[in-house]
Amino acid sequence: MTDAKLTVHTDAVVGHVDPEIHGHFAEHLGRCIYDGIWRSDGDNETGRREGVFELLADLEVPVLRWPGGCFADDYHWEDGVGPREERPRRRNLFWAQGPEERPEESNAFGTDEFLRFCEAIGTEPYLAANVGSGDPREAADWVEYCNYGGDTALADRRRENGREDPYGVRYWGLGNENWGCGGRMSPEQYAREYRRFATYVGTQSNQMLDHDLELIACGYERHEWNRRFLEEVGNSPWGPEFPLDHLTFHHYYGRTMSVSEADEDDFDAFLADALVMSEHLETIAGAIDAVATTRDIGVIVDEWGAWHPEAVAGNGLEQPGTVLDALSAAAVLDIFNRHSDVVTMTNIAQTVNVLQCLVETDGDDAWARPTYRVYDAYAPHKDNEAIRTTIDTPTRERSDGDDLPLVRGSASTDGEGAFVSVTNLDCRDSRAVEVAVEGKPIESAEARVLFADHDPKATVTADNAGEFASESLDVEVDGSTVSMELPPATVATVDLS
Repeated sequence: MTDAKLTVHTDAVVGHVDPEIHGHFAEHLGRCIYDGIWRSDGDNETGRREGVFELLADLEVPVLRWPGGCFADDYHWEDGVGPREERPRRRNLFWAQGPEERPEESNAFGTDEFLRFCEAIGTEPYLAANVGSGDPREAADWVEYCNYGGDTALADRRRENGREDPYGVRYWGLGNENWGCGGRMSPEQYAREYRRFATYVGTQSNQMLDHDLELIACGYERHEWNRRFLEEVGNSPWGPEFPLDHLTFHHYYGRTMSVSEADEDDFDAFLADALVMSEHLETIAGAIDAVATTRDIGVIVDEWGAWHPEAVAGNGLEQPGTVLDALSAAAVLDIFNRHSDVVTMTNIAQTVNVLQCLVETDGDDAWARPTYRVYDAYAPHKDNEAIRTTIDTPTRERSDGDDLPLVRGSASTDGEGAFVSVTNLDCRDSRAVEVAVEGKPIESAEARVLFADHDPKATVTADNAGEFASESLDVEVDGSTVSMELPPATVATVDLS
């Protein structure tokens, strides 16, 4: 007997699944950079940690946001370029970091180190410029240092620092959480600051560069703020009406639930909170359409993921990597697919060691967390066309909110076959799921499953990381349908042809 049915409407394309929807975020926080991406002692030529490098290169990370986060709006990029021994040691207003957990920034890892790392793993860089404590000239100079190929002092300075050719950085965020740690601004105040920064940064696309810059404004999870920001930023007699290409918001969930102490009702509440992402996307898209249009301004979720009580400033925001968190990531990635007509990028927080990281390190060891396995399993969605899906699913009533849908999923196509992802959000029972492809017989189906033999509370270590890899999943094909049995708290992918 079938518990849930996912129907794939092959002729109803939602939008392109931009690879950047599988993006990542690295901030100078805890052990993300130092002792994470970068060796604290810098004892090899590049300074990078080879185990982390290999894992991220294998994942084919499409875009990486840096240097923050709250750190970005107290960061001055010129501190982090040039001879490492001459770089100043600065305060870090917002986070303790490194193995010593000090609120200090050594600037050993700066612009050139980050951009070379991005090139080495084949990822697009996304730089967040300082609006809160910086000025437009500082931001414009950073763009010039990174991107200009002419004979200015800043271009020559880049060459002196070992880089002849421009880096060609395309994505530029102007500020971070400027409603909070980035200056506690009103939406109107930030809009005026944003417009000023965008003038000096964006003009370089016309005058100095051979490529367009993608300008990113920082929005808010409280979406009335976004509407007011857009109204003010567009209220200018000069230049383009809306000098931005993307508007962001951040969504963390699980702030009150420790996975190790949770029960099954807590699991349901946590997953329901993750699914609120869909409502946020629809609301911010509505705010954009009310003032501008989502055809011109895309939506970016450049910080998101599970944030549990274990992750506090004193420990560098570290928390265990669990199956439950990975299950939530799969459900959210499905949401992004289903909203690919408006979503242009997302960046899970954070890449290494911090919050819902994909990679964890200990000394010279580096290993993949369960969330890494989800990103790897979902990789075939990247660069496909998302197809509309409808899901007939059982739900579970919750005392503190809306019912939890127990089966979720999404589908995409490369123009030939279809790739389907399905999550069993029921952490108690198996679910019999049927995938039906509308109007097309299925010739073959190859399926894999994650976490079939693991409890939702299961955590990864260096010793057991390999046990969380995907396994083959038996399915039955009958005409245009595929049937499968999903164990509790599992993620399945089905490649159909």
